[in-house]
Amino acid sequence: MAYYRSAGTIPPKRHTQHRDGETGRLYFEELMGEEGFFSDSSLLYHRHLPSAMVDSRVWQLPEDKPEPNHPLKPYHFRLHDLFPGESWRQADPVRDRRTVLGNADVRIAYVAAGLPSPLYRNGTGDECVYVESGAGVLESVFGSIEVGEGDYVIVPRATTHRWLPTGDAPLRLYAIESNSHITPARRYLSKFGQLLEHAPFCERDLRGPVGPLLAEDGGGDVDVYVKHRAGGSIGGTVLTVPTHPFDVVGWDGCLYPYAFNISDFEPITGRVHQPPPAHQVFEGNGFVICNFVPRKVDYHPLSIPVPYYHSNVDSDEVMFYCGGDYEARRGSGIGQGSVSLHPGGHTHGPQPGAYERSIGAEFFDELAVMVDTFRPLDLAEGGRASDDGRYAWSWSGRGPADTDSRRSDGTGDAP
Repeated sequence: MAYYRSAGTIPPKRHTQHRDGETGRLYFEELMGEEGFFSDSSLLYHRHLPSAMVDSRVWQLPEDKPEPNHPLKPYHFRLHDLFPGESWRQADPVRDRRTVLGNADVRIAYVAAGLPSPLYRNGTGDECVYVESGAGVLESVFGSIEVGEGDYVIVPRATTHRWLPTGDAPLRLYAIESNSHITPARRYLSKFGQLLEHAPFCERDLRGPVGPLLAEDGGGDVDVYVKHRAGGSIGGTVLTVPTHPFDVVGWDGCLYPYAFNISDFEPITGRVHQPPPAHQVFEGNGFVICNFVPRKVDYHPLSIPVPYYHSNVDSDEVMFYCGGDYEARRGSGIGQGSVSLHPGGHTHGPQPGAYERSIGAEFFDELAVMVDTFRPLDLAEGGRASDDGRYAWSWSGRGPADTDSRRSDGTGDAP
């Protein structure tokens, strides 16, 4: 987003000489810009050539063959099952992500990690990474950001960075990897990019990088893991560079990683139930990101606080439950670390009993991150591995086996 920052040392005017004050050595200017120099950008000043490399080899990404959601049904994924017991201690936040859902616009992955990641760069799009729990540091060419529970971390496309878990608990990350840029909802922004008065957060709530970071010279070759466009799919490459990428002495501009904590989102409420766009935070091409936070609920005397039943005419809805007690899903088996998928073409809403039970409620203590996609989502390996196998039948109380039995003994409707 267009919010100017400056760090370290930079020359008085862009695209002019910037030299080491002691040696007189010229620093190397790098423009990192979006949309072919027609959108946000930053200028970084390196001690070494940012384009230098000495090797390039394949990074074999985990094999995954996403499957269409066919026959159509909603799903419940238990993401904590993907990293059982102490397995998180041997996982890193980048290479051990497990993709749950995805389409041509966005991929949703999950990881519980205890090891530092390698240097990493996503060349296909921005990432919005939500910290479910744990603590760590995001280090990048722009500097470092300390992160913890409830933080959204926006990492612009092609930013070289790494994740460093801290403490003795897993760093649990819910990663939304886009094939585009991720920005605050456009209706919150002025035509020049400032967050407006009706926005549920503002620039004061954003935490930028502290730094820059200066790696010591003489450390030898360094590997950078890169996701990038490769034909019609995503490829993985390990680039070996002769000097550490964290050699930036200063930078300025409007493009950089930043963090925003979900507790700083000010919920928009009303006399009757507010639709999902009232909860929106970010958006990318083909998807939006919303969150549901603890809040006072509808105060019309006849209001029904839980959502009305609704059909996703144009979108698939993915909800990550990351705190509190989600009243509308009570009785479904959904809890902390769950993800529900309500696909386009399926009518969904509160679980049985929740509609009536919510009447008279004044406050919901719930926390969830929602991604709505406008193209159908396919089930990836992590989704198939964490499927509870029964969520689709939770509204009716019976599933295919019951239906087949009723039909076979003549007590049910004819097929």
